[in-house]
Amino acid sequence: MIMPRRTLLIAYRVAAALMVLIAAGYQLNVGLDRPSFTVGNFLSFFTIQSNLFAAGVLLWLAFRGARGHGDGQGRVDLIRGAATLYMATTGVVYGLLLSGYQEALQTTVPWVDTALHRVMPVVMVIDWLADPPETRLTVRRALPWLAYPALYLVYSLIRGPIVDWYPYPFIDPRNTGGYAAVAAYAVGITLGVLAFTWVIVRLGDWRRREDARAALAAPS
Repeated sequence: MIMPRRTLLIAYRVAAALMVLIAAGYQLNVGLDRPSFTVGNFLSFFTIQSNLFAAGVLLWLAFRGARGHGDGQGRVDLIRGAATLYMATTGVVYGLLLSGYQEALQTTVPWVDTALHRVMPVVMVIDWLADPPETRLTVRRALPWLAYPALYLVYSLIRGPIVDWYPYPFIDPRNTGGYAAVAAYAVGITLGVLAFTWVIVRLGDWRRREDARAALAAPS
């Protein structure tokens, strides 16, 4: 017996969310055995925050079940898009700038590192394509997605000198050559996030139109 599409989506979302919670919880438990480990630092990684946010969104969508995301104003679609953007950013930044820094990133368990940095970004993109937005999104409407990465950078730069710790080497002015270098990295990543935003919006709109065409072509 073939499971309905909505049932498959619910199972997919619950499984992915549980993967994140188990992986993050396991790594947290491993870290607590290390003298230098602090929960505050662990929770200050963009990777951990974006994964937990994505897991929460997936569980919320699974709970909504058959109601889908047709709220009429696209609020659900915008929240989903934000989670997809943050996970895509996590995956790409990790691949380009952070691969091999598992110890510094506190994802020392290989399967945890794979789950949070490699698998979950793909999971969110697949979810976005498999269940596209029901409302037409635009880059202009999606610009608020950039607020969280910007606030995260400000938070990290303020907290860093206070606790003498930065979550990533490229936002540590002591390692990059000062705040000018940090600003350069920030500009580069911001441009990348804007590009990801455009891609996510366009992919969602394309899939929405494809679904609409398929629905019209289906026999009544």
